[in-house]
Amino acid sequence: MRGLMKLSLLIVCVLTAGPSFPAPMTVVEARGAGLRPGMRVDSASRIQLKDGERVTLIGADGRAVTLRGVYAGAVSKSGGSAQNPRAALAALISTRNDRASQVGAVRAGANAAPLSDPWLIDISRPGARCIREGQRPTWWRPDASTQSPFTVYPLDRSWRADFAWAQGQSEMAAPDLAKLDGVKTFLIHVPGQDNAISINIIPADVTDPLVLSSWMLEKACVQQADAYFRQIQTELEGPKTSPVLPSPRADEAAGRFK
Repeated sequence: MRGLMKLSLLIVCVLTAGPSFPAPMTVVEARGAGLRPGMRVDSASRIQLKDGERVTLIGADGRAVTLRGVYAGAVSKSGGSAQNPRAALAALISTRNDRASQVGAVRAGANAAPLSDPWLIDISRPGARCIREGQRPTWWRPDASTQSPFTVYPLDRSWRADFAWAQGQSEMAAPDLAKLDGVKTFLIHVPGQDNAISINIIPADVTDPLVLSSWMLEKACVQQADAYFRQIQTELEGPKTSPVLPSPRADEAAGRFK
């Protein structure tokens, strides 16, 4: 499975790490302290943030830490994690709705069709999507029963690219539409609506599954994070175990009462 090559290494790290030991953390967002997304820093490292600066990091167990300026101190006081991978995954899934609410993704993720692969880009609905650095997006649609056209535009509509799904076709590799640096937003016109889809790039050297799925949550790629949770759980517990994920109706309820 994609992205799970290092899962065994992650298991060793999580099982052997203790709560008092420093541990590597991955930078997801950074405004200040000389950090950039994808960098790894020791949890015991001391950083300084000025007023208005902010840094978000993810530990090996998938937990996210956000520091805001004015701040001077350790990146994370908790250091490494003593959780086993199943407990770490369960803890990460338990934060899913709260984190989705914080990034405004609960309503956008309600009733989203489950993905068979976390790197597919669902063009049937608006919202944020994540891809790996150096990879082209793979467009996906949940209903492949009919032939159907769709058109891709940049926000300024300076160009257009027309495509058509064949009957029975649910995936399509996107052409090299543009260099995707940082976040790129496309308007994808499907019959009856325009969907604004923002593409977030995850650095290629970020490979730990729990870090990747947590990164997806931070970037509001909730549908993809759910798919990654299912892959990780299947790898840990076998294909007969169904992941305990929030239901679409729970998402809708959370969206209504935010």
